[in-house]
Amino acid sequence: MVGYSEMREVLLWVQTKQPAKVKFVYWEQGNTAQKWTTDETVTAKNTAFVARLIADLVQPGKKYDYEVWIDGKKAAITYPLSFQSQTLWQWRSEPPAFKFAFGSCAYVNDAPYDRPSAYGGEYEIFKSIASQKPDFMLWGGDNVYTRDPDWNTRTGVLYRNTHTRSLPEMQPLLGSVHHYAIWDDHDYGPNDSDRSFALKNVTSEAFRLFWGNPNYIFEGACTGTFEWNDVQFFLLDDRWFRAPNNRADDRTYFGEAQINWLIDALTLSKAPFKFIVSGGQIINSAALFENYAIYGEERTRFLQKIADAKIPGVIFLTGDRHHTALHKLERFGTYPLYDFTISPLTSGAGKPNDEEKKAQTFVDGTVVENTRNFGMFEITGPAKERALKVTVYNAQNKQLWTREIKASELK
Repeated sequence: MVGYSEMREVLLWVQTKQPAKVKFVYWEQGNTAQKWTTDETVTAKNTAFVARLIADLVQPGKKYDYEVWIDGKKAAITYPLSFQSQTLWQWRSEPPAFKFAFGSCAYVNDAPYDRPSAYGGEYEIFKSIASQKPDFMLWGGDNVYTRDPDWNTRTGVLYRNTHTRSLPEMQPLLGSVHHYAIWDDHDYGPNDSDRSFALKNVTSEAFRLFWGNPNYIFEGACTGTFEWNDVQFFLLDDRWFRAPNNRADDRTYFGEAQINWLIDALTLSKAPFKFIVSGGQIINSAALFENYAIYGEERTRFLQKIADAKIPGVIFLTGDRHHTALHKLERFGTYPLYDFTISPLTSGAGKPNDEEKKAQTFVDGTVVENTRNFGMFEITGPAKERALKVTVYNAQNKQLWTREIKASELK
């Protein structure tokens, strides 16, 4: 898998089936005469035979091909392997156009441990995503579904992450597209899990082992941030600090420390689009299931802080709900807030209920129900005229709907 991309380094990830010496060999596309090699390491059972190595001789704005070497031999991989370094455009040119994929809820069947009827399917969706050639993919939580045998042991957690990551249909996407992620309840712990989950330190360890984010703001939590060209992404954790849904005297969702960090980071950011990524819905005004509206007091403070700080360009990306829909919150005296919920990738598909279809925030014509799907987000235009185009596709790559938003509309 290809992890984060920066101008001077890129994270490369591999998992072996047993202890092995591993390294990556890489070169600029079209120039095989000069090759570079990452450090070599030995994979070990106690870290699920995972190796995370840095390609640290890259130059900005280049595309590279690479090979995986295991125990001194080049691995026989039948699909292309490539990565890119981010472009040094600042003070030199307009910011480059780019596009990224977004989705959530990826269930991979595992018959011995599943519920009686198969819940996952249409794994060809990962090939469809890869065919769109996004620069990176952003995983919106429930990227792994831990099962009853998994939750209470490190053995189970590492097994579940390994099983999901081993899906054959996923491999070409992993190998040539950069990946960033947050988690939600199913990769954090049991269904609807919260800060009380006893093994959250273990699932946090597994998340950091299996994903390639560039940073983590808080110990344990998946909170972090990254930039791609002139756009910034803020990855939030809706589990680590969260009080139980039914606890009446404490309605903590993101928590004050995480919210204060976010407002600071948003205030500092000069990005024309600032994507805030959360497992649960933020803008849906219907207080249902596990969305932010059921933690109404904190949600009100959270949205008010964004308004008071006069932060432009905010857009939310969320998952969890096993259907896709756009919610839009009109605000007096400033721009509206959009929340693109994109779900599911391969989990069982559902639909919104009547109450949320009647919510003031609900945008007609954007529901994708009973269908697995993903979103493609494309950023184009010069610095002062950046524009976002969002297109939703089903698993077979059929376009379902599209929306366009200009950065100038979010001020």
